[in-house]
Amino acid sequence: MIGSLVLWSCLFATAVNVKAAPSGEVPEILSMQERARLRDRWLADRLDTVVPMLMRREGIDCWVLVAREYNEDPVVETMLPATWLAARRRTILVFHDGGSERGVQRYAVARYAVGDLFPRAWDKEQQPDQWKCLGDLLRELSPERIALNVSPDFALADGLSHGEHGQLQAALGPELRKRIVSGEGLAVGWLEMRTPMELEFFPTICRIAHEIITEGFAWVTPGQTTTTDLEWWYRERVVELKLGTWFHPSVSVQRHEAHEHSGSFASRPEGELIRRGDLVHLDFGITYLGLNTDTQQHAYVLREGEENAPEGLRKGLEIGNRLQDILMANFVLGRSGNRILRATIEEARSEGIDPTIYTHPLGFHGHGAGPTIGLWDQQGGVAGRGDYPLHASTAYSIELNAAVPVDGWSGQVVRIMLEEDAFFDGKKTRFLDGRQTEFFLIR
Repeated sequence: MIGSLVLWSCLFATAVNVKAAPSGEVPEILSMQERARLRDRWLADRLDTVVPMLMRREGIDCWVLVAREYNEDPVVETMLPATWLAARRRTILVFHDGGSERGVQRYAVARYAVGDLFPRAWDKEQQPDQWKCLGDLLRELSPERIALNVSPDFALADGLSHGEHGQLQAALGPELRKRIVSGEGLAVGWLEMRTPMELEFFPTICRIAHEIITEGFAWVTPGQTTTTDLEWWYRERVVELKLGTWFHPSVSVQRHEAHEHSGSFASRPEGELIRRGDLVHLDFGITYLGLNTDTQQHAYVLREGEENAPEGLRKGLEIGNRLQDILMANFVLGRSGNRILRATIEEARSEGIDPTIYTHPLGFHGHGAGPTIGLWDQQGGVAGRGDYPLHASTAYSIELNAAVPVDGWSGQVVRIMLEEDAFFDGKKTRFLDGRQTEFFLIR
């Protein structure tokens, strides 16, 4: 299974590193019913292939996930059918690896079967106590290691609430309690791995985001549009297209003879008028088919008589692109996020680049599970999440900035803040829908 995933990923990677050239049209967006059918096919495939591979990779023969309605375990939330918008009552999912002959069996210790994916293993009329039913099932299965979603480092792998944890322990009894282990590796692995089915669509999702970005920049009227106006234009456009977003868009400007951008994401002024000569920065993401994008791009507002952005700014973008190349070349299978961060910063500085790296996994969540490669305010590494290793068939938001003194702007330092979505196939990291190599020009 994992071998075929890596092989497919290598074939896929040859076609996804082209420059993003907006066509002016947003790709066709599926109806809600078509989306549900597609996502359910993806889910069935993931449960049949990804879960067995992960359980054997982690040496776990039983995985128990518990969620209550509106208090979702983040992993359970991604295992529900498309028409289930939340867990129902208390939903307990159990995976048990019965070996090469039986494979991984799935159970729903719940009032309802979970679609066609998890057969119901609890008859409330025969056994009113749901927790006792779970305990009886596990004693019958007699697993050696029972994984629970508890983790000190990853919030997305720490979905078992305190109350449910206590009741589960009581239901298992002393003997089974000795077999409990953390399911962190399973939870993070499930969330971070992208399958061939998902990767057929992920570049298109990124293309949709790129096209919306282009539409928004083209909507700007210099001297009239504010950064807040543009942010809300993007929100309205996302709703108009029946898409979602996982964060509010952020628009800011850098301009000649203005104070340097501090690099702090809490320091951006609101409602600033976009003027000619401004370098406009956008941070934008969409949610579609259960997957997320995260993109940062720049537009330059032409002054009267200008046909292009000043040469100093264009050279700054080239430096930002070079920093992307350095970072992605340091993606090595098994290397931790902190090691990637350290190697990238050292190499960039050796080339005279002033880097800040804050790259993160991407997929079911915008700030996804997997190796954290720096935070904007933690350039020395991130304990725990930064120590997690890089796995194949995973996606990342290549997020960073290069602080560049700009010729023609009196040497003023400008931050070229870039973010594009990419896929790591186990050997190379390539952009899903290209990257920005030229400024969008607002005329």
